[in-house]
Amino acid sequence: MAGLETPELAAAAVAGGADSIEIGFPFSDPLADGPAIRRAAERALTAGMGTAACLDCLRRTRARVAVPLVPMTYSALLEAYGWERFASDAELAGAASLIIADLPADERPELRRVQLVAPTSTDERIALAAARTDGWLYLVTLTGTTGARRELSPALEPLVERVRRLTAVPLYAGFGISTPSQAAAAAELTDGVVVGSAALAAAEEGASALERFVASLRAALS
Repeated sequence: MAGLETPELAAAAVAGGADSIEIGFPFSDPLADGPAIRRAAERALTAGMGTAACLDCLRRTRARVAVPLVPMTYSALLEAYGWERFASDAELAGAASLIIADLPADERPELRRVQLVAPTSTDERIALAAARTDGWLYLVTLTGTTGARRELSPALEPLVERVRRLTAVPLYAGFGISTPSQAAAAAELTDGVVVGSAALAAAEEGASALERFVASLRAALS
């Protein structure tokens, strides 16, 4: 989540083996996010992390790390800031792409972003998202919000099988992946994993704790 400590945390995650960093731009009604990310967003908003402050955080993080940085937020934020203005300012600040959690695949086709698909997505929607996604396709492994889970979602394997029949773009799995064993299991099916809530929990213990957690994920994937 964007904040004063984000550049340091991003550097720690990269030191632990992260290939890219998703930076949350907080929104007051994050429909796709579970308790951990909601709390982090609330803290960020209370600390004054509006859009301009988040873009500055992105610039400062870009100065610390070389891996791709991907802001993740919601449509209302871009609507308020200006769609084209946000896309341009985010790119200038160092964003490699965007994730807009609640923006349907068939809207704003001019916007460079990573598309999301879920177990409830139709084949038609998956094909459209795959055709328009930027670099890779984000597989939502379950129906519901983000957050740590005790087991990897059983919906992931049939979703991967369905998506593989429709596209050759790289597939990254996210939502609910929180342990090294879950990451390893997801990586056997996909090309990468996205870990959010569990990483935020580790980050609350400081940069060193986050680095150790990411290193444990990297070791499991290796």
